[in-house]
Amino acid sequence: MRAVSPDLLIARVLEEPAFRRVIDVQPVHLLAVGKAAAPMAGAWLRHRPAPRHGLVIGTHRGQAALGGLDWRQGGHPVPTDDSVAAAHDALALARRVGEEECLVVLLSGGASAAMAAPLDRLSIADKQRTVSALLAAGADIHALNTVRKHLSAVKGGRLAAACRGTTWTLAVSDVVGDDPAVIGSGPTVPDPSTFADARAVIATLGVEARLPSSVLAMLEAGASGELEESVKPGDPRVAHATWRMLGGRRDAMAGARREAEARGYHTVVVDEPVLGDAREAAAQHVRRIARVIGGLSRPTCIVSSGETTVKVTGTGRGGRNQEFILAAALLLSSLPAGTTLASAGTDGIDGPTDAAGAVADSDSLSRARAAGLAAAESYLARNDSYHFFAPLGDLLLTGPTDTNVGDVQVVLVP
Repeated sequence: MRAVSPDLLIARVLEEPAFRRVIDVQPVHLLAVGKAAAPMAGAWLRHRPAPRHGLVIGTHRGQAALGGLDWRQGGHPVPTDDSVAAAHDALALARRVGEEECLVVLLSGGASAAMAAPLDRLSIADKQRTVSALLAAGADIHALNTVRKHLSAVKGGRLAAACRGTTWTLAVSDVVGDDPAVIGSGPTVPDPSTFADARAVIATLGVEARLPSSVLAMLEAGASGELEESVKPGDPRVAHATWRMLGGRRDAMAGARREAEARGYHTVVVDEPVLGDAREAAAQHVRRIARVIGGLSRPTCIVSSGETTVKVTGTGRGGRNQEFILAAALLLSSLPAGTTLASAGTDGIDGPTDAAGAVADSDSLSRARAAGLAAAESYLARNDSYHFFAPLGDLLLTGPTDTNVGDVQVVLVP
C-alpha cells in the first residue's frame, strides 16, 4: 500500500517535463474523485500552488484538510443523492474552465459511485437498483461500468466533453488491464462500448427482472439509435483530453516483493491476474501455488493481484477477498504445512465490511473446530466469510488506506 500511496504517485508525475510544461503555463482547475480523492488532492497541494478552483469528491470521511478545496462525499459502492449532487458540481466545474485553462482530474477507483448523474428520465433510485442487481449477480468491473456509462450524464467521456479547456487526467488504476474507459467509468476519455453492449451485459447476467422498467427502456432506446451515445473515439469534444496512469496493481506487487525480499524470502511475482468467481479463482490459485513452489528454495513468498467477483446467494456478510480466502482454506491441506495465504483490497475495504480481507493457514479449519464454529462449507454457502474469520482473529483490518489498485494476494511458505 505504501508503494501506491498518492503522495508518492503524485510527486512522481509532477517531475515529468511534459506535464510540468502544461501546468506551469495554463491556469489550473482541479477535480479529485474516487476513494483516493482527498489524499491525491492533498498531495497535489503539497507540491503545487492552489488551483483556481478545486473540488474533491470522496467516499469516506476522516480525510486530511484540503486547503480550501470544496469537499463532497458520494456513496459507494451504490450511488446516493450526494453522488448526484457531486456529479452536477463536477460538471459545473468543467464548464467554467476557459479555453486557455486546464482541468486536472485526479481519478481513482470508486469514482463511478461517488460521482453519478442519471441520464434524462432516470432517477437515482433507478441507478441504485441497477447497480445493486449487477453487483449481486457477480458482474465484474468491465461489465458493471459498461452499463453505468450508458445511464450517466458524466461518465463515458461526458465530463471532458463539458470542458472547453485542456483536460489532464491522472489516474490510479483499480482495473485489471488499466483500461482508461473503465477506470472510474472513464469520465474524461472516449468510450468504445455502446448501448447494445450494455443491454448484452444485462441479458448475459440474467438480471432483467430485477431492473427498473425505465432502465430497460433507456438501454433499448439507445441500442435502437434513439438516444445519443456516450462520447466515442474521434469525437472532437475530447480532442483536448490527455490521460495518464500514475500507478496500479503491478506497483503494489513490486512493493510487496521488495518487502518480502528484505525479510529473506525467495519471492515470485505472478503477473497473470487473479480473476473470476472468488471460489473458483481460489481453487485455481491453490493449484498454481502448488506448481510454483514445487522446485523452489524456501522460505518462499508468492505475490499476485487482481479482482474477483462474488455471486451473492446467501444472507451472510463478507467480501470477495474474504470469500476467496475461505474457499482457499478448504484446500490448504494440499500445500506444505504452515503455508499462509492472505488476500486484501488495497483500499482497505472488502465488500460491505470493515475488513480489507482475511488470512488463512493450514491450521485454520482445525482452529475453527476448536472454537466451536460450524463447518467452513456452511459459511461459504451463506456468503458469510466475515463471521468465520472474525472469531479466529483472522480478518485483515487496515481501515481505509486512501489508495486503491484492486486486490493483492500474498502466500508465505515457511
